[in-house]
Amino acid sequence: MNNRIVIIPTYNEIENIEAIIHAVLHLEPAFDILIVDDGSPDGTANVVKSLQTDTPNRIHLLERKGKLGLGTAYIAGFKIALEKGYEFIFEMDADFSHNPNDLVKLYATCSNGGADMSVGSRYIKGLNVVNWPIGRVLMSYFAGFYVRFITGMKIQDATAGFVCYRRKVLETIPLDQIKFIGYAFQVEMKFTTWKYGFKIIEIPIIFTDRTKGESKMSANIFKEAIFGVIQMKISSLFKSYQA
Repeated sequence: MNNRIVIIPTYNEIENIEAIIHAVLHLEPAFDILIVDDGSPDGTANVVKSLQTDTPNRIHLLERKGKLGLGTAYIAGFKIALEKGYEFIFEMDADFSHNPNDLVKLYATCSNGGADMSVGSRYIKGLNVVNWPIGRVLMSYFAGFYVRFITGMKIQDATAGFVCYRRKVLETIPLDQIKFIGYAFQVEMKFTTWKYGFKIIEIPIIFTDRTKGESKMSANIFKEAIFGVIQMKISSLFKSYQA
């Protein structure tokens, strides 16, 4: 077993899942994969099971009953990754909006670059987004500004979902106390990592909007992010962040 695992939450990703798994498995150094599938009615989990027959020790699958949210999927994945002894634990989307090749850069930033968390950032060097409508670009960009203003973090892309954690970060954070399940989950994880004093480094990536399947973004997810950030900041004033 290597010490790197990529957690990929899925819901109806049958058009992307085989290709994304193959892309990750062919990287050097080697990355294992944990798919957390929320009962996809399109049969995504069945495709994963068929691929496990060829590489059973590198592809792991957690099947959940129903659509339970991005945040809970990652928390469940983190716990499994920690139990299995992985040192570097990654978050990545299934739809190729995150380039699998950039996993190597995220890993290098944590393994040799001094980061406890590395973040694939759309905004660290200008605006690196492909195929997004202008409305979504503006919404995402100003969401980053809003998060920095409320929290005090200097992270340019606090809502990014392309992340590498060193094991010690996830061992320190009380995962069962992470509150948000949607868009705000990414902000909460970075904010909590920052509050515990861990070093976060952003690296530039090019984010390409999905070409297959349907986006999971919704008004409720965006609403959670807007109001949740304020709630999170207020709650942090009454918490102790000592490792």
